[in-house]
Amino acid sequence: MSQTEAYLDLPLEDVIGDRFGRYSKYIIQDRALPDARDGLKPVQRRIIYAMHEEKNTSDKPFRKSAKTVGTVIGNYHPHGDSSVYEAMVRLSQDWKVRNVLVEMHGNNGSIDGDPPAAMRYTEARLSNIASELVRDIDKETVEFVPNFDDTNKEPVVFPARFPNLLVNGSTGISAGYATEMPPHNLGEVIDTVIKKIDHPNATVDDLMEHLKGPDFPTGGIIQGVDGIKKAYETGKGKIVVRGKAEIEKLRGNKEQIVIEEIPYEVNKAVLVKRMDELRIDRKVEGIAEVRDETDRTGLRIVIELKKEADSVGVLNFLYKNTDLQIMYHFNMVAIQDKTPKLLSLSSILDCYISHQKDVVTRQATFDLRKAKERAHIVEGLIKAISILDELIATIRASKDKQDAKNQIIKLYEFTEPQAEAIVNLQLYRLTNTDITALQEEAETLRNKINELDNILQHEKVLLKVIKNDLLQLKKKYVEKRRTVIEQEIQELKINLEVMVASEDVIVSVTKDGYLKRTSLRSYAASNGEDLAIKEEDHVIGLHEINTTDKLLLFTNKGKYLYLPVHELPDIRWKDLGQHVANVVSIDKDEFIVKSVPIRDFKNDQFLLFFTKNGIVKKSELKLYEAQRYSKALVAINLKKEDQVVNVHVTAGHSDIFVASNKGYGLWFHESDVSPVGQRATGVKAIQLKDGEYVVNGLTFDDLSEPNLVLLTQRGACKRMVLSEFEKTSRAKRGVVMLRELKQKPHRVAGISLVNEKSTIQFKTKTGSVHTIYPLELPKSDRYSNGSYVIDSDEYGEVVEVWEKAEYEKNFADENSTE
Repeated sequence: MSQTEAYLDLPLEDVIGDRFGRYSKYIIQDRALPDARDGLKPVQRRIIYAMHEEKNTSDKPFRKSAKTVGTVIGNYHPHGDSSVYEAMVRLSQDWKVRNVLVEMHGNNGSIDGDPPAAMRYTEARLSNIASELVRDIDKETVEFVPNFDDTNKEPVVFPARFPNLLVNGSTGISAGYATEMPPHNLGEVIDTVIKKIDHPNATVDDLMEHLKGPDFPTGGIIQGVDGIKKAYETGKGKIVVRGKAEIEKLRGNKEQIVIEEIPYEVNKAVLVKRMDELRIDRKVEGIAEVRDETDRTGLRIVIELKKEADSVGVLNFLYKNTDLQIMYHFNMVAIQDKTPKLLSLSSILDCYISHQKDVVTRQATFDLRKAKERAHIVEGLIKAISILDELIATIRASKDKQDAKNQIIKLYEFTEPQAEAIVNLQLYRLTNTDITALQEEAETLRNKINELDNILQHEKVLLKVIKNDLLQLKKKYVEKRRTVIEQEIQELKINLEVMVASEDVIVSVTKDGYLKRTSLRSYAASNGEDLAIKEEDHVIGLHEINTTDKLLLFTNKGKYLYLPVHELPDIRWKDLGQHVANVVSIDKDEFIVKSVPIRDFKNDQFLLFFTKNGIVKKSELKLYEAQRYSKALVAINLKKEDQVVNVHVTAGHSDIFVASNKGYGLWFHESDVSPVGQRATGVKAIQLKDGEYVVNGLTFDDLSEPNLVLLTQRGACKRMVLSEFEKTSRAKRGVVMLRELKQKPHRVAGISLVNEKSTIQFKTKTGSVHTIYPLELPKSDRYSNGSYVIDSDEYGEVVEVWEKAEYEKNFADENSTE
């Protein structure tokens, strides 16, 4: 055969598929998942079996862990010593395992995630209850298979005299499967098994009368009985597990939160660190100090609160934002009939009961065989003593032991085992006492044989044996439940005041997107002057609001930014604000159209949007309350090249005025616009012609005589009163507001509703900015073109018009520093 013929030419995917398939099968069956019968993974079973074989049990002294690990590796589990030792340590950790299976002397790790001492330093032995897993293993109760090198035998499964899978739970990840089974209370589990034996068709509700739910070694509180029930019915479900916390009163009107139990498998040190980080980062207000006061008497975390802090609010915040409350997901997967299966509670119990029937049957069979063998020998000994003299004479006349046995069998009709027992009989056994003892033993054996026959022939008797054994175990090992179970999952409501120090601040927003919050002190020191701003930019909002409020910024591209005020950068009045792109990403050609401060998203308020292409959209304000706001959100769905020109907050019954660049104005009522969803487009506000677009949309409420100020691109400005217009309905052409000129016609550059305090500013093509005090202008009719305020030949045409942002004390009537 040539060298090339020795190799198979196979596609890579076939080889990898085959190898990975084998590997997956191995780690599913022989590593990561527990057996449904004894609740153990192979490495755990091998550790316990090795300790049992070495007589390293609870009634003997402790023995070096390294010796056990060596035995396990040498005889049963040819893998890394660290993996074996880590599995052994976990079996001894009373914060991970409800009933520890290994007792350990020395450092076996901690709930803070500290590693255990090396195996050469620690000592271990089997716990008392672990012996119940292997009890009667020497009575052929379970299958044995050869170990990895065929020098020894190891059990496939343990007799498991208590339902370890439910009692200690299991956790593991393999290929394509994972398991997460919580620990339970031994007494409750045993009662449930007995209920299932007595009533094989018991429903989950019946079983839950006994098995209330998981019982974690770390205690804590479970919320959500429905989740437990679902998990018991299907194998999957979720519950909330939270630590046990009390609020204690201290002197000086102070309180502290004391945590004495934390959720299962939560690292205490990480939890304490996280709580302290929340305090340092000022994510939560009111925490003065976080201390870990855990000592040998028990776990204790103290969160000292500041004076008059909202203790319930802080506790709820900690439940929501730390591992003081976790979501526990049941995923009850175990190996049943060599296959990984998602098991319901009934399946787990049936599997365990069936295993116990098998174990007790095998044990009874073994005991029966032994009892019959012994009864046969006792019968022979009794007969031998009655013909003792003849026997002695026969034995003395024999050549050797074998000859003696042959003579006895031939002359007195004894069997081979009886003859063996007779020739091995010691002289002192021939006293009268021993004859009585033999007769008593024979009687006992007869009773025992009847009893064992009864077990093997009647299933009821067999089940009674299982139940009695379980009740004995319960009596010996039962403990009080540690975890409290609550029916409902509590909804955590957190006031913003808990997270944010309530403080009134000034927030400034510019068109180009520079924003900041400034303390009232910094604003007052500058007397409101000298605001740092870029040359081409202007302020569109100046609000005095509280840190617990929100700010909505609407952009020309129909997006909005949801900004909690306390998250805005705190910058001095004289310094330039931070660009909004540092907070939320927006496009390069996107700018801010309007800033709207919000205290709460009321049901009876609306947002009105006006777009360049003549669309008006009305939506309920509450739709814009965002839970996630790390990116710009959709405020209105714009078509093609449309842009938002203005946004207003209304109470739902305002008047609307829309103006176009060609000098048409339309006045109608807000009730003409029906509310639509957040992502909708809106409806037509005004009829536009080619090349015409909306310059502004305005809203007003019952103003006695609103003044409209209009500025044209040629620098003409005029003031009109509303009585010049007639109120009509939506989507009309509107009425003209300028006199049409054949040459160089005026076009509207900007229009505003003004009052005595209003100031209009505008910018020309040359970059110069000018200011108008509109109420100084005379009233004009609709057909005039107003009067020039600048010479457009000198300064260039007007390109942008805005109303100077006035300092607004928002929500002042609501007592903003409440």
